[in-house]
Amino acid sequence: MKTIAVIPTYNEAPNIKQIIFDVLNCGIDIDVLVVDDISPDGTYKIVEAIAKDNNRVHLLLRDKKKGRGYAGKDGFIKAIEMGAKYIVEMDGDGSHSPKYIPDFIKAIEDCDVVIGSRYVINGKDEKRSLLRRLISNLSRCYLSFVLKTKVKDPTSGYRMFKREALQKFAHILIANDQFIVTEVLYQIKKNNLKIKESPIVFLERFSGKSKLHTTTLITYLFKALKLRAMGK
Repeated sequence: MKTIAVIPTYNEAPNIKQIIFDVLNCGIDIDVLVVDDISPDGTYKIVEAIAKDNNRVHLLLRDKKKGRGYAGKDGFIKAIEMGAKYIVEMDGDGSHSPKYIPDFIKAIEDCDVVIGSRYVINGKDEKRSLLRRLISNLSRCYLSFVLKTKVKDPTSGYRMFKREALQKFAHILIANDQFIVTEVLYQIKKNNLKIKESPIVFLERFSGKSKLHTTTLITYLFKALKLRAMGK
């Protein structure tokens, strides 16, 4: 069994070393694939240095069609090519604790996709402002309605996929930004894949500023409606 954690990064130099260490020591046999868009802060150089001394760490360096969505797509495809049985998608800022990956492994035995969820029993969204909590709650209700899914945390980008599940749609993903999270959920629903939600505590990022702003999130809500209307 081979599990690969795909971590798209851009300017995560202060965080990436600790994230890689935590993933490798989460309690299961797992490799790390960092997908970096030539971060100006040298994130990829840190990963390169680690990979030289550890064959469980891999770097996919991208210099064309930059963006979180394209990086996620390329990371999925690369992980499949590397022979992964299970593929984890997670952020590289520390908000997704690798300690939950063993729970995902157990949960995925009888489903196709596991979503790390803040909104099931024992899940939590830590240290969020009242405004961000309100926006998040409205967003998840809206997305659940538009995408016709019963998922309680549709905006979670912390997920585990069976290889066969990702193979159904990874190659046709088109989002160039963080909207890939919603596009993937739409494809999961479209392909009738079985989902389980596993509780996580969503943490504050280790350092730096979030790349997801309120206005961006609102734009994504309109994109979700367009996605459903176009049937893509």
